[in-house]
Amino acid sequence: MPVELSPDDFDRLVTDALDALPDEVARLVHNVVVLVQPTAPPEDPDLLGIYDGVALTERAANHAGDLPDRILLFRDNLLAFCDSAEQVEEEVRITVVHEIAHHFGIDDARLDELGYA
Repeated sequence: MPVELSPDDFDRLVTDALDALPDEVARLVHNVVVLVQPTAPPEDPDLLGIYDGVALTERAANHAGDLPDRILLFRDNLLAFCDSAEQVEEEVRITVVHEIAHHFGIDDARLDELGYA
């Protein structure tokens, strides 16, 4: 049974996860917006989150003027994935870090090694 949490409370968890990023990491995240969506896209309904953009390691030197990269978090999936409010908080933190890592060009295999898969 999914954990019940209001959209505002869920958004606060996302804000807390972003605020908890180390300053040296947060300073390097530019032109990225973090959005919460109720559900994942139909073509990949089990996603907890996704990075939609061009990783810093793949950008051309003249990369500028584009729309911001996006990190999408899927609230319903995160709530259904967890058994407690504490687990939701932890999973939101892990998912935020996971998707920001993709912004820096870190792939899923390395994230798995680091415990963020």
